[in-house]
Parts: sequence; structure tokens; C-alpha cells
Amino acid sequence: MDDRLTAKGRATRARILAATADLVRRKGVTRTQLDDVRRAAGVSGSQLTHYFHDKRTLIDDVITWQADAVADHEPALDSFAAWHRWADQVVARHTGRKFQGGCDFGSLAGQLVESSPQTRSHLADGYGRWLDRFRRDLSGMRDRALLRADADPDALANSMLGAMQGGVLLAQTLRRVEPLRDSLDAALARLESYAR
Repeated sequence: MDDRLTAKGRATRARILAATADLVRRKGVTRTQLDDVRRAAGVSGSQLTHYFHDKRTLIDDVITWQADAVADHEPALDSFAAWHRWADQVVARHTGRKFQGGCDFGSLAGQLVESSPQTRSHLADGYGRWLDRFRRDLSGMRDRALLRADADPDALANSMLGAMQGGVLLAQTLRRVEPLRDSLDAALARLESYAR
């Protein structure tokens, strides 16, 4: 974000990003047009182009904004109970959406990962930050002897995020909770197999 923006400018920019993210989740990237964003955010065309040079810039900034939201708003996952709460929250969030739209970040990745090397890099960075967050919490659990010494935080982080992302996609496609719940339960069982 540009530190030269005023508080009002930062709020306007955040409103545009939030509106774009919501439109992309509901309609997809290709069906989200700048006029849609302008109307949804309640901004003029000149305001939109002031903050975002073009649609590609806007979408790349939405990717970063979504990655920030993931990194900043995941709860501490430093116990088995916390991991179970996280899984329950994932299930509740997507059940509440009736399994429409998928994962906010994962949906962007699915639509854009092959669009350009720069965009793929932004998406990889977002997933990397998410995995880092999981890895830190899992390492902390191992350091506090909640997990055995042979527990691999990298592998467990990959397993948890992969179960969530794949489960959300299946639940979205099939419009039912079982694939999501089952995939998360399997990942949680693997995590708990390393309990001391």
C-alpha cells in the first residue's frame, strides 16, 4: 500500500479492493468489469483509475489484499483444540455460503494461476504466507512437546492447507458439506497421530 495516501484515501482503496474481491468471488475474474467494481464500491471512474492503473493492477492488488487477510486474521493454531475450532469455522463459513464462491483466495488462484508469471508469483506468495503461518504454529506445538519430535511442521502445514483447499473445492462443486468435513477430519487425524 502507498503510505502517501490519506486516511480517506486508504479507506477508499480498501473499499474498492473489498468490492472487487466480493465480485470476483461471486462472478469470476473475467465477468467482473471495472464498471461493476466502480458501482459496487461507490466510486467514480477517475477514483478507480487513481488507485489502480488497470484491471490487471487491481486484480494483482486484490491477490495481495486477500493474502494479507489470510495472514493477519487466522487465529492462533497452537493446540489441537485450536485446530479443531479452525476446521469447524471453515465448515461453518462455507456452509453459511451454501458452498458458493469457494475459498476467497483459492478461487483467485484457480482462475489466475496460469494467466501470467507475475500473477502466479503473487499467488504463490499468498499461499506461502498462509503455509508459513501454519508452520510457525505447528513448530510451536512441537517445541512445547504437544507434538512428537518427529512431527514435520512443513508436511503437516501442507496437509492442513491442502485438505482445506481441496475440501472447499469439492464442497463447492458438489454443494454438500461431506467432502470438506471429511478432508479436514483426515488432516486433523494425521496431526493428532503425532500427539505426545
